[in-house]
Amino acid sequence: MRRDVTLREVAQLAGVSSRTVSNVVNGYANVTEPTRARVMRAVEQLGYRPNVLARNLAQGRSGQIAVVVPYLDTPYFSELLQGIIRAARMQGYNVLIDQTDGDPDHERMLISHGRSRLLFDGVIFSPLGLDQQALADHDPSLPLVILGERVSQGTFDHIGIDDVAASRQATEHLLDLGRRRLAAIGDQPYPTGEAAQLRTRGFCEAHERRGVTVHEELVIATPRFNRVDGAGAMRHLLDLPDPPDAVFCYSDLVALGAMHVLAARGLRVPEDVAVIGYDDIEDGAYSNPPVSTISPDKEMIATTAVERVLLRIASRTPLPGRELRAPHRLVVRESTVGRGAASRAG
Repeated sequence: MRRDVTLREVAQLAGVSSRTVSNVVNGYANVTEPTRARVMRAVEQLGYRPNVLARNLAQGRSGQIAVVVPYLDTPYFSELLQGIIRAARMQGYNVLIDQTDGDPDHERMLISHGRSRLLFDGVIFSPLGLDQQALADHDPSLPLVILGERVSQGTFDHIGIDDVAASRQATEHLLDLGRRRLAAIGDQPYPTGEAAQLRTRGFCEAHERRGVTVHEELVIATPRFNRVDGAGAMRHLLDLPDPPDAVFCYSDLVALGAMHVLAARGLRVPEDVAVIGYDDIEDGAYSNPPVSTISPDKEMIATTAVERVLLRIASRTPLPGRELRAPHRLVVRESTVGRGAASRAG
């Protein structure tokens, strides 16, 4: 059986002290980049794996991160969770997963003042039920990273994409195809509906840039970004005297629900109605037709969230909040441009 490599052996190979190796593998910032790189090369060469359990016990930590999301049945979150679990495992951490269903009391409890955190050392949190003020009132000693469309208020890290720019790009894609009566499905005009409101803002900005009128009656609010709500909104739109010729859906699930109704009504996508979604979930690439979408860099969001929460866990003092942007891209598929054009544009 192969014996475990010791920290001292890594230090000898890297030409540094054991304390420096410990600082590097524990994520402390007081190490120069050349030294950090030298230590990591030695770690990889020797196959060193830190004794995470012993380290956590010595530092009074659990070795676990809580990841809190509104819904586990949403493919976007399940795909994001896979990336978070992989990134945490690489750092020797386990992940505890909690579903809030958007319940503000449950969400508030998880980040409340004076909460005993025996089960986890930090939280990666995608809130739905809490507004900005409630998030700002979290326990300042809790290592907290927020995902989605929030502002850090200087006390936690926030990671997300530019929803306004992404939604504007999706809408401009439809307008550039010559569509002029565009619908939007997914608006949420209430305090905790920031994500939807930013997407509506991008939708409207795209119209303004192209000099096209926004048809207010075609902007449809939904309680969730799911198939059922997408289908219901699409039925409403098709029953209007002058239905849309294109639809921007605030998630791919909404798009799938909308396309189901379009097919049931005998309408063709995209010939009669073009459809674009958001999130780039795997199901969207295999629907009929495949869904054009906005693709956030989920892998970068996941790895950055883990890196930031571990830095906060390791820090002896609370760190200032940071606003971190992940990139996104427009993925053009058949639901907006048809089969031949999609193969050229994708």
